[in-house]
Amino acid sequence: MNDERQTDLSEDGHTTETACLNCGTALIGSHCHACGQHAHVHRTLSALGHDFLHGVLHFEGAFWHSAPLLVWRPGELTRRYIDGERKRFVSPMALFLFAIFLMFVIFSFTGGPFENMQSPETDAAYQRESEQLDQKIHKDSAALKALPPGDTGRAGLEEALREEMAARNGIAMLRQEPMPYPEMIGVDERVGQNGTEAINTGSPLLDHIVETAAHKFQANPGLIQYKMQSNGYKFAWLLIPLSLPFIWLVTIGAKSVRFYDHAVFTTYSLSFMVLLFLALTLLGKAGVSSGLLIPIGLIFPPIHLYRQLRHAYGFSRLSTLLRLVVLLSLIPVIGLIFTFLLLGLGLAG
Repeated sequence: MNDERQTDLSEDGHTTETACLNCGTALIGSHCHACGQHAHVHRTLSALGHDFLHGVLHFEGAFWHSAPLLVWRPGELTRRYIDGERKRFVSPMALFLFAIFLMFVIFSFTGGPFENMQSPETDAAYQRESEQLDQKIHKDSAALKALPPGDTGRAGLEEALREEMAARNGIAMLRQEPMPYPEMIGVDERVGQNGTEAINTGSPLLDHIVETAAHKFQANPGLIQYKMQSNGYKFAWLLIPLSLPFIWLVTIGAKSVRFYDHAVFTTYSLSFMVLLFLALTLLGKAGVSSGLLIPIGLIFPPIHLYRQLRHAYGFSRLSTLLRLVVLLSLIPVIGLIFTFLLLGLGLAG
């Protein structure tokens, strides 16, 4: 194919090409019939502003077409998108990425939904208890050192010290502080006189990995929590492939369904759940009572899943209800797998 592209500019900043500047196809109309690009592009600052506004308003227009259906008629949105209405609605992946980005931005400013849940009174109580435990540990440690090796009182003091150190570690975890006594991690699992480990997976290497991971987590839980949150943003997309087998299992018997349909269903559903979570979080930060927000967070998601299942796959009411019960029982499994993945990534980092 001959390249007939020209890039001369007219006085008003418009190009005067006779072939598409994107693919080189000869132009026969206002758009290239091969790739869809506008026949004439612009190289002016006003054109750049126009492109920006077009992108924003196009997404906004598609979003406002999608949002009402996503909230109350998710099954219809899913089915219409699957059946071919792609321009009218925001694609499920674009909506999901937008929701994750929005969550990152909001939590960067607000500190997340669980930030500052600990009241100053509670923190002061933890501080007092920590100081008391530190005094007891210091006193009992000195008393233990003063006893001769064969003294019958050593066993009782050692047990008391273990309990006090474990309690002190527990308070540090609640306050997201490093463990003051990391050597006590897993002490209850150590059995026998030779100090062998109760952890026994059958693989010494795996035993070592589990023990090391436990020490890392309990020695600095705040750091692991930060890593898990950071990885949660990066790998949130993993929830989609993780969910697909379970959605397939729940929808066995649906006619003419492909895995693409399950992916659209899953991605729209996850997008809504993230946006709902963000809305409830912001309302909570604004002072709305948790007595109102918690019931909404517990009741509305199952209703939303029911409506999406029924209308996306065309199930009867009874069939949808039974499948919903199964799906609700599987969701914690998906969450657990995802959490373990994030925990593993956090510990490995």
